[in-house]
Amino acid sequence: MGGEPRVNVPEWTVTELSAALKKTVEDNFGYVRVRGEISGFRGPHSSGHAYFALKDESARIDAVVWKGNYGRMRIKPEDGLEVVATGRLTTYPGRSTYQIVIESLEPAGLGALMALLEERKKKLAAEGLFDEARKQLLPYLPDVIGVVTSPTGAVIRDVLHRLADRFPRHVLVWPVRVQGDGSADEVAAAIRGFNALPESGSIPRPDLLIVARGGGSIEDLWSFNEEIVVRAAAESMIPLISAVGHETDVTLIDFASDKRAPTPTAAAEMAVPVKSELIARLDGLARRSHGSWQRAQEARRSELRAAMRAIPGADELLALPRQRVDSAADRLPRALRANAQLHHTALSRIASRLTPQTLRTRIVQERDRVNRAGRTAGQCLRVHVERRRDRFTGLAARLASALRANTEARRILIGQSRERVTALFARSERASRSLMHLRRVRVERAGQLLGALSYHGVLARGFALVRDGDGKTVRSAVAVAPGMRLDIEFSDGRVAAIAEGGGGETPIATPAKPKVPRAGGGGQGSLFGA
Repeated sequence: MGGEPRVNVPEWTVTELSAALKKTVEDNFGYVRVRGEISGFRGPHSSGHAYFALKDESARIDAVVWKGNYGRMRIKPEDGLEVVATGRLTTYPGRSTYQIVIESLEPAGLGALMALLEERKKKLAAEGLFDEARKQLLPYLPDVIGVVTSPTGAVIRDVLHRLADRFPRHVLVWPVRVQGDGSADEVAAAIRGFNALPESGSIPRPDLLIVARGGGSIEDLWSFNEEIVVRAAAESMIPLISAVGHETDVTLIDFASDKRAPTPTAAAEMAVPVKSELIARLDGLARRSHGSWQRAQEARRSELRAAMRAIPGADELLALPRQRVDSAADRLPRALRANAQLHHTALSRIASRLTPQTLRTRIVQERDRVNRAGRTAGQCLRVHVERRRDRFTGLAARLASALRANTEARRILIGQSRERVTALFARSERASRSLMHLRRVRVERAGQLLGALSYHGVLARGFALVRDGDGKTVRSAVAVAPGMRLDIEFSDGRVAAIAEGGGGETPIATPAKPKVPRAGGGGQGSLFGA
């Protein structure tokens, strides 16, 4: 009995069996939570999906995270991380395996989360994001303060209230979610958005940023440990204060920010000084400055009095210059008369030399000079013209030689071109003959193929072609009725026949009267004539 085939067992195709197994697994399990260690994760696939496996000491299950869920995950998969995965159990018919489609991931306990945090901290520190050299100084009194926090929590109220108490400033709030899926992306986008504001735009660019959130568990504050937030804080060109959680809470953004505040209220205190204290300090400085000015003025006044006592009177200062002026006034008339006499003597000597004869002699000398210059210019002109004529004669000879050389070169080029055209014509003629030969061969082959495919070749092998009275081909005996005229074509001619038979019998073709050739000709007689 055991060896007999079970003919009553239903037959399945592989696809049907795989579909049934898939439905059974999905119906019986549905959503499950699985705890295990991530293995084989090498980053998301080029399609955006993530593939890896969950394992423990003695078992292993394949896992997949679709692209949409992967982008929304707060905790990203990392190789070796122990997690609790929530998803649907299904099968993959292409490999006859089962797998879990993960929709959310959670660290398996606080220890795993702290280990992940420490590993991420070491990685970012190795890149230099926490170096003190990157940190900027906070402005003493910023005009505009940007706050990145939740618009509905108590944090923003505490920050605004503390700023109003100390020194009211213009505050821009960028509302974000501070925990849950997508919160890290929103915080990073807010930091980069404030940095992207233009210096003189319609929305003022903040001089200081505060990233604030109230206290909570490490899971609640995890968004501020994400790489995207830490990198955005490190890249910020605006000085940034991190005020996440209480004083005992530490997140990675605290290491990348320019200043860490233990609480959001403390961040507001770091952002601005106390206005009353600043006014009092300014008043004290103003009083000290005024007192210093008064003391300096009194000291200068005393010095001026002492200097005035040491300076002699006006008569004493002007006595010697007045005496020198009187002495110069006494000598001035005599000096003027002596100077006039000297100029008169020099003019007389010059006038004695300036006579008409002197002018005529000078004119004759200048005329001779001009004549000599004219003769020299004419001689130079003749020499220049002669040189130009020689130069043009040489150029004309060179031009004629160049024209003869160019003509000879053109004649040689034309001869070479003629030889090339002759060679090309010969090659063209040979190519035409070769092409005609190839075309003739192709036509002959086509004719042979046409003859092979023609029905005349079939008739030559002993077959016949039957047509009815209208010349249409008869393909079956059923189409032939008794008394029907037929035309039967053989390879060597045609025969007219009349079909016989009836009562369901197969028709029999009886040859008609044979064709009688006409006298003196090879033509065909009438099919029905005697």
